[in-house]
Amino acid sequence: MNLWLGLVTGILFGFVMQRARVIRYDKQIGALLLKDMTIVKFMFTAILTGMVGIYLLGDFNYLTVTGRPFVIGGAVIGGGLFGLGWALLGYCPGTSWGALGEGRMDAFVGILGLLTGAAIYAEIYPALSPVLNWGNFGNITIPEAIGVNHWFIIIPFVAIGILLFIWFEKKGL
Repeated sequence: MNLWLGLVTGILFGFVMQRARVIRYDKQIGALLLKDMTIVKFMFTAILTGMVGIYLLGDFNYLTVTGRPFVIGGAVIGGGLFGLGWALLGYCPGTSWGALGEGRMDAFVGILGLLTGAAIYAEIYPALSPVLNWGNFGNITIPEAIGVNHWFIIIPFVAIGILLFIWFEKKGL
């Protein structure tokens, strides 16, 4: 059942990405050049909505909010490789699948690279493990890390997000 749920939500997410035009190559390049903030606004909307929703559900005891592992080595190396791949291809992993779904064959090359990179990573992980696991702070959230109630983080993040959206719109981004 979980596989079907994942398939359905993945298709719905792809549909939303396509309708928001974030899988378009020109939007991807515009974001990388800081000339088109469509993708940034799309992702901020998802992050802020998710942050508020998850913590509200946690406050009403519908779920338990736990942190994810925060590891500096993995974040720096993984983020660098992600950014490099995005800059070279013009698609991130999620948008490359959406672009392929629209028939853009350039995305297929990226997906082959993504799958090849994942296979190589799986093979060399044991040798890279000490570097990737450097700076492991364990499962922690930002509020836990600084010892404050989560709403002291969420409310300013949402306010900054709204101000950024307003600024982007005024600048035509």
